[in-house]
Amino acid sequence: MELLILIRPVLMNKLPFFHIHRKSNLEDVPSPLILMVHGYGSNEQDLFSFSRSIPEKFTIISIRGDIEIQYNGYAWYNISIDYNGNKSYDTNKAIESRNNIFKTIEICKNKYNIDPNNITLLGFSQGSMLVNAVALTFPDKIRNVVSLSGAFDPNIINLSSSNSLKKISFYVSHGLNDEILPFNLSKESLNILKENNIDYTFEEYPIGHGVSPENFKSMLKWLIKKTIWPQ
Repeated sequence: MELLILIRPVLMNKLPFFHIHRKSNLEDVPSPLILMVHGYGSNEQDLFSFSRSIPEKFTIISIRGDIEIQYNGYAWYNISIDYNGNKSYDTNKAIESRNNIFKTIEICKNKYNIDPNNITLLGFSQGSMLVNAVALTFPDKIRNVVSLSGAFDPNIINLSSSNSLKKISFYVSHGLNDEILPFNLSKESLNILKENNIDYTFEEYPIGHGVSPENFKSMLKWLIKKTIWPQ
């Protein structure tokens, strides 16, 4: 019996994904959280590089997908391309990853002394599609979403009927010359936000599948404005 008591807290605090984090410089008060979700073929170090320019009051946690697809490259779900160039993906695994990202948020709130009303999800490409799905499926737990070079995929969104949808804010950006995830597809997918009267900002940039310095500066300005800062 004593052995079970010793093991259980460890399991409860174990995140579903490998992660790295930067501690907030706030002392004795819960901090705002940014949870970073990388794109297909990348890893936890990619978006974490943004942390050098993000205010130190944020706790930053960057997680790694659990599918290894190449040396030091990871994904959240597999994508396949047939001989005709048509893409398909593992929807069930995508939903599993969505749910595990949500579990990660719940664990981090206690593990890293996070303000539960001050949580931001930041995703790029495949990671962007997942953070969009997490926020619209579990809106009670999220305040802000930064969605970079992604889209809203109805196949992995279980749209909540909660009034909390009205409390979420989205920053969405996309490159006009994106050949990986076409600009028009991303822009059209914003209809889910329009139809549900969800607050969002959409910006386009003359780049490909990436984040330009101007894009990053605008995103950071938006995020600082939307964050509730401890007094």
